[in-house]
Amino acid sequence: MKLGLLTAPFPETPLGEVARWTADNGFESLEIACWPRTTGPTRRYAGTSHIDVANLSDAQAREIVDEITGLGLGISGLGFYPNPLHPDPDHRARVIAHLELVIAAAARMGVPFVNTFMGGDASKTQDQNWDEALKVWPRIVAVAKDHGVRLTIENCPMIFSKDEWPAGHNIAWSPYIWRRILEQWGGTIGLNYDPSHLVWLMIDQGRFIREFGDHILHVQAKDLMIDRDGLYERGTLSAGIGWQVPRIPGLGDVDWREVFSALYRAGYDGDIIIEHEDRVFEGTDEKVKRGFLIARDTLRPFIR
Repeated sequence: MKLGLLTAPFPETPLGEVARWTADNGFESLEIACWPRTTGPTRRYAGTSHIDVANLSDAQAREIVDEITGLGLGISGLGFYPNPLHPDPDHRARVIAHLELVIAAAARMGVPFVNTFMGGDASKTQDQNWDEALKVWPRIVAVAKDHGVRLTIENCPMIFSKDEWPAGHNIAWSPYIWRRILEQWGGTIGLNYDPSHLVWLMIDQGRFIREFGDHILHVQAKDLMIDRDGLYERGTLSAGIGWQVPRIPGLGDVDWREVFSALYRAGYDGDIIIEHEDRVFEGTDEKVKRGFLIARDTLRPFIR
């Protein structure tokens, strides 16, 4: 396994500078954030673009890869997490077009994975969203196949704000849907496993890894703290609004010993990418770096 980080929390810092700091501080890989450059942030870290995929030439792709690998780092994947099943057709078309650009950029760079969301319409049930996915996703999968790139879907339901209630903006978060996805597109789509989401969904980590371990292509290490007062006040039906708090690994309720034990038993030997969404360590690059270093020291004993 290799320990790395997602570049999204450094929206104003050039990729080369992020990469140098990453290598200097004992990490081995990067997941590079590739949101569109022409749209401002709509939520935390959206809009972070460390590669201009819309204008990336073959020469620029080689230059980026050479700079990062020259520092001793790998590239775990390119990350863009939109909503390809958004109810607004114009929004849907824009994000799918950009996702296809990210896929093409990954191919130019020789990066094996594009990490993303399947999407969802919060006003529809899981089954209704799945029917829509069967219409929308064949083209995206075909583009990935044509470019020799695999897609990894994060298991996050995206229920963190009022506009995402009640069903979230990403349906691919439970075994119920994952079995369908893998039966339909398992050769091209795999899992970008983030254990923090299973904590608040109360889905057994070990069992999840045992069932889907062969399909885990990428791992994002994020922790989550259950705010017991918020849970008491609002109950579980409030979902992400008020009682679950993203934390740096080591400062939440994820049992990392259980997670790594299960990953090793499943034969996973890929990247472990720290996803930093801890508000305690935001606001400046120095705070973000401090959070990443705490996470590094928490996870390093499990990765040799």
